[in-house]
Amino acid sequence: MSTFTSSSPSSRRPASVWANKTFTRMFTAYAMASFGEWFDAFAIEILVAYRWHADPFMIALIPVMMALPGILLGSFAGVIADLWKKVNLMMLADAAETVLTVLLLFVPNIYWLLPVLVLRSAVGVIRVPAHQALTRQVVREDQLLKATSYNGLVNQFSKIAGPLLGAVALTVVSPQMCILVNAFTRLFSGVLLFTLRHTDENAAAAPKPGEPQGLGSGETDKTGFIQLWKQGWGVLLQRRILLSSFIVNLTVLLVIMMIDFQFPTLFREIAPNNESLLGWTVSATGVGAVLTILLLNRLGSVRYGLGIGGGVALIGAAFGFMGMLGPGTPEAWSLVLGFVIGIGNGLTIVTYNYVLQKETPEGMTGRIFGIQNTSASTIMIAAPLMGGFLIQSLGVSKVFMMLGFAILIIGSLCLALQRVLWPSGQATTASQEYQEVSG
Repeated sequence: MSTFTSSSPSSRRPASVWANKTFTRMFTAYAMASFGEWFDAFAIEILVAYRWHADPFMIALIPVMMALPGILLGSFAGVIADLWKKVNLMMLADAAETVLTVLLLFVPNIYWLLPVLVLRSAVGVIRVPAHQALTRQVVREDQLLKATSYNGLVNQFSKIAGPLLGAVALTVVSPQMCILVNAFTRLFSGVLLFTLRHTDENAAAAPKPGEPQGLGSGETDKTGFIQLWKQGWGVLLQRRILLSSFIVNLTVLLVIMMIDFQFPTLFREIAPNNESLLGWTVSATGVGAVLTILLLNRLGSVRYGLGIGGGVALIGAAFGFMGMLGPGTPEAWSLVLGFVIGIGNGLTIVTYNYVLQKETPEGMTGRIFGIQNTSASTIMIAAPLMGGFLIQSLGVSKVFMMLGFAILIIGSLCLALQRVLWPSGQATTASQEYQEVSG
């Protein structure tokens, strides 16, 4: 099956990204996997916080253990995604994650839960760089923002449906049964990807003049594994827009991850007798993100500084005000603040992923996303533990307020300095890009 790239003749271009059958099947598989992941994540949070009554430090260990494989394998997974057949890598990840998710059904406590989550995270490390690299290859460049926003959209829809249905399901079934849903969705995703096993992944677009050649240049056999890895870091460090986005994202992620997995701890104080409120709030976050992504998709363009800086500022403000909530606060405020967090998430995630896709030379996408995953995983080792210690020392509400307003300050600085961090001359919008390609 042939792929569609920006160098294809106009007669071969599909009318829309949905006419690209390869992308459509990839998207469906990704949608199923994302839904199962959010259904699973909500069930695990309820199981650990409400059923096993784990303390904040033990809850903080969950993201830490899940991040370890990313640190050890993330960058190399990006190189592998550029070297090997991406569909096969994603199928392998789906199969292994299905088996390990079934194993989660039999763990009796958090001490058995953690090692299984580590193994499942390890086999899933390859998924993001492989998916992003294949998306870059099978989607025309003028449709890249739409493809990126659709991927973000399905993830946010899953954030609505997963926790929402999970909250309903937990009233009649156990968290373990909710985890089983993830096993079935992973299996379905793998079967769907199996139908793409004959996809031609070698028809990548030629690099633009002046860009370093990627793996599509015929240099793969002459270049060593470590050299390919170094090339990815070289591109990241030499391009201001990529480097600025990368540094801002990691800085914000460092602060967010100190409290992100402590929402069950916060909601045990806000609503000690209402397990479902956390699910409703996460769903409200998904609604805000979905509406924002739909708007970005309709506009067809996004300014890097406005998308990243504005999104970060909204997330920080909502986190800070969420720390002010208490047992007597109307539950509607949790939903409103969750909705605002979703708007910020939609702006930030889509813009950042689009920057990495758009500003990375063809054939190097897997390596750039692999570096991003490794760096994010490294942060996830220290940040949740720091957050757990802070919460035990100061209290969960106070920590949410402090760190929320710290994120707000970072977002405000990004907005004020966006012309420096993301020079307008380089930040080509999707609309301008389409005109260039069409002309």
